[in-house]
Amino acid sequence: MTKEKIARINELAKKSRAEGLTQAEAAEQAALRREYIDEMKQSLRSQLDNADYIDEKGVRRPVSSLKKKN
Repeated sequence: MTKEKIARINELAKKSRAEGLTQAEAAEQAALRREYIDEMKQSLRSQLDNADYIDEKGVRRPVSSLKKKN
């Protein structure tokens, strides 16, 4: 996400607190926030895909090999 888009998110947040947003601005804010969240999730997934952990036997394994426990 570009610095300009992050600045716009912050600008809209400040305006929202100060005076409120028009419907168009609220829609723009929602779209920018969704884009930001999606990019952050992708970044986290990428980091986890490249991360390792040491299991109880001392063997290095990729985090992606962990199985979800119920």
